[in-house]
Amino acid sequence: MHKNTRRNFLKLSAAGLAIGLPGLSFGATFPARNMEVFIPTRAGGGADRNFRSFAGVWKNHLDVDLEPAFYPGAAGRVGYETYMGKASDDCHDLIFGNMGPEVLNWVVKPPTSFSVDDYFYFLMVDADPGCVFISEKSSMKTLEDVIAEGKKRTLTIATSRLAHPASLGMLVLANKMGMKVNLIPMSGGKNTRNGVLTGEVDLGVLPATTVMGKKGIKILGLFDEKNLVPEKMAGATLINTEYKLGIPPIAAGARAFGIKKAAADKYPDRFEKLVETGMKVFKDPDYKVAVKKAKAPWAFIVAGGVNECRDYVGNITRIGKEYSGLLKG
Repeated sequence: MHKNTRRNFLKLSAAGLAIGLPGLSFGATFPARNMEVFIPTRAGGGADRNFRSFAGVWKNHLDVDLEPAFYPGAAGRVGYETYMGKASDDCHDLIFGNMGPEVLNWVVKPPTSFSVDDYFYFLMVDADPGCVFISEKSSMKTLEDVIAEGKKRTLTIATSRLAHPASLGMLVLANKMGMKVNLIPMSGGKNTRNGVLTGEVDLGVLPATTVMGKKGIKILGLFDEKNLVPEKMAGATLINTEYKLGIPPIAAGARAFGIKKAAADKYPDRFEKLVETGMKVFKDPDYKVAVKKAKAPWAFIVAGGVNECRDYVGNITRIGKEYSGLLKG
């Protein structure tokens, strides 16, 4: 009788501890608090737009809010260093960035405070092609005009970051056509657009959704082999095909959620819940409404999991290494 009572007491005590200590594997719920998402750019750009559209629906499947924290600076390095240094290893803290430019950044100059293998992307939300655009006031009206002018003088080209898939596409085109170009990193899509609109630079390169539909801007070409939204980018030249650049259509905007490898390894069940609930967002009708409300084309939305993210990172790393000399100037 005494042993049975003691045994029951121990069981109840263990249950009480489990309720009081959420880190324990039994009796714990996940998420136990709001998710914090580190974004390595300033608010108001393409990553912010895509994050809010996705997170506004994802929170309904996770039953907690996803709270963004913006850390711009050093072409995304500040955000990643802050995330890797401060984020918890309990799967509650994520990073949301643009895989293309951020991976190319590591190709040009590897991080010093952490290894690129210490985190990975697991949920890609879009595939946004890179584009070449000009001010409607420019004397250059077509991509052919741009190429011809670039053979006469050095063109100044605005870009959000030097190590960027759209920047890389422009450098490959210039190298192929014998053009002279000078890339000017403007720190973010808004600044890049403004540089073109004010005439501070000759033209610009960005992910298409950051540009299309903006007043006073004309998209001349896409670093792609197809135009998924011709009604919004009428007459845009398919540069990879037209000029035989020899590079695949790597999306310039491939925004994705990432996580510390240590967190996913430590709590595989929690990580699995993030993947499972994240993929549900793409089938949720509210997500399509949110994307359209943000004025982003549904045609660019891509439901990418761990494998798709891994393939993208592998491709952009390979191409970046092949053309790293151009990215370094």
